[in-house]
Amino acid sequence: MKTIAREYRPCQIPRVKDPPTGLDGLVDSTIGGWKRRPGILAGLKREAKAIDALEEDWKFLSEAALKRHLLEFRERFRRADKDAEECLPDALAAIREAADRVTGMRPFVVQLMGALALHRGYLAEMATGEGKTLTAALAAVLTGWTGKPCHIITVNDYLAKRDSEWFQPLYEFCGVSVGAVTSIMHAEDRTLGYSKDVTYTTSKEVVADFLRDRLRLGDHQHPTQRLLQRHLHPYHGEDHVVMRGLHTAIVDEADSVLIDEAVTPLIISSPTNNNQLHQVYKEVWKITNQLKKDEHYRVDLRYKEAVLLPRGKQVVESHLSMLPERWRGASRPVELVEQALNAREFFRRGKQYVVQKNKVVIVDEFSGRMMANRKWRHGLHQAIEAKEGLPLSPIDQTLARLSFQRYYRLYTKLSGMTGTAHEAAREVWHTYHLPVVRIPTNRPVIRQELPHRIYPSIELKMDAIVADVEANHLLGRPVLVGTRNVATSQILAKRLHSEGFKIELLNALNDRQEASIIARAGRKGAITIATNMAGRGTDIKLGEGVAELGGLHVIASERHEARRIDRQLFGRSGRQGDPGTAVAFISCEDELLLRFAPKWLLGLFTKCLKNRLPGGRMIGLLTNNFVQWKAQKIALYSRKSVLKMDTWLDEAISFSGKSLI
Repeated sequence: MKTIAREYRPCQIPRVKDPPTGLDGLVDSTIGGWKRRPGILAGLKREAKAIDALEEDWKFLSEAALKRHLLEFRERFRRADKDAEECLPDALAAIREAADRVTGMRPFVVQLMGALALHRGYLAEMATGEGKTLTAALAAVLTGWTGKPCHIITVNDYLAKRDSEWFQPLYEFCGVSVGAVTSIMHAEDRTLGYSKDVTYTTSKEVVADFLRDRLRLGDHQHPTQRLLQRHLHPYHGEDHVVMRGLHTAIVDEADSVLIDEAVTPLIISSPTNNNQLHQVYKEVWKITNQLKKDEHYRVDLRYKEAVLLPRGKQVVESHLSMLPERWRGASRPVELVEQALNAREFFRRGKQYVVQKNKVVIVDEFSGRMMANRKWRHGLHQAIEAKEGLPLSPIDQTLARLSFQRYYRLYTKLSGMTGTAHEAAREVWHTYHLPVVRIPTNRPVIRQELPHRIYPSIELKMDAIVADVEANHLLGRPVLVGTRNVATSQILAKRLHSEGFKIELLNALNDRQEASIIARAGRKGAITIATNMAGRGTDIKLGEGVAELGGLHVIASERHEARRIDRQLFGRSGRQGDPGTAVAFISCEDELLLRFAPKWLLGLFTKCLKNRLPGGRMIGLLTNNFVQWKAQKIALYSRKSVLKMDTWLDEAISFSGKSLI
């Protein structure tokens, strides 16, 4: 009975408290500031140096003796008493020695600091190339020893599989089992992956599996109910859930997972056949083709909304006879037409989506990766298919819904790593109660960030980027050009091809080659064009003789909505004390400026540049800083709206005795 109880207890889902507001929120924010105080970092540094000083105690042990000590530590951590915390320094020193012997990688003091931060429940900001993957493995061994589920969340399937295989020898040496869960796995393989002490997977897979398990359990969500059901009906079969519970999550690239991707909830749905609705979308698209911008509808670039004007509504009303009778109401046709206008005005092939095998495939705007099994809701996906002249996909019926913010707050212990978290420290604390600590680099960063280069038009900016690539290529330096979308990456690639350059192109259309392309990006004379993914999780190591030439040169073809993403791109250069340079190119016609800059300010900026008036550069930099701030403010509002929707749904269905998940 006790054994079965232990199996089910980790599967109990705690009730998530909403982030505090008002005076409670002010007090909570003060606590978050205290958790991020400089003294925390100083304490981690002292502990890490003390562990480093234990090196001689473990260095000369035989392999059998070291393994025996590691298994003893495992037993002490599994008992989960005060003794485990007391032996933490010796345990980490032993794991460090095991990592050196098994993988050939000896953790630096800063990596020990990072491992301690993860073990204590912090979000550790560690610069690119500082060994975050090994740092996570050190902390995961400690959790794996407790026997409680430990999920390491990575940004894609490739990294989940690669990292689990890379560090499998280390985990096994320390007496910890490890597995991976990827999108192509069947239920049996997923169950096996989650049964391990440490499981590598992606954010979308772990949330989807959690929701599917909730659906399978039905009315038996509480572990006690399932325990009773199993004893009352012993031959009824198992629950068929793939996960064994939630306890610890270590989130890699945490800013991307916890912030950028948290705008849209994850939804489990099932397709339904509705031929009449398909016909409606086709007729609506015909109506949309008759509408003209500013005459029949207006466009709000900032919020990406198309709104019908009175004349536009008259056109819609005059064509109601084209629609089935049940769709001729006063408001529904207007909503459908506005959705179709949104598809026409704001969703571009090569930016927000690509077309493969006669299907619309969504492209993640933050990572540049394709999301093959995702669809836009409320008919937007079908509107885009109608726009492209493709067969319309089935309408989906929502079965379960869960926001990423809510899911990650279900973990008993949450921690994470990223190269850029400082800018979002307040939000991360407010939403996840996750304090940020900035781990110093192992070697001083000597990368040079060159002054921004500003131009009045995109054409002039593109010319300047091509010239900059050519100048550095002639010197033999490798160049990495970061773009915001697939379309821009293809335009630049075409321009450089026409100039006779051999390039590597990395975007959503060939993301399966991501690791190999990025691995070659540091070679002498290499030219790589990449969307936002830019090899997150993969080091760009300099080729022979490249350091003497000045290292990797990084070009940002456009500023991003968040400075964090700019910093992530620049951080590809200058890893582990390597030389390197980074520069951003800006134009008055960049999408970010057109969407968020006030017309008078954008006009002043453009006029100063075109007429070469004094102060044009300063106005340009101030304008870009302002629009980034504005974009982040709107994105923050969107994320808060998702949190409010969670609360509203929870309250709306509470009378049924069921929860949101």
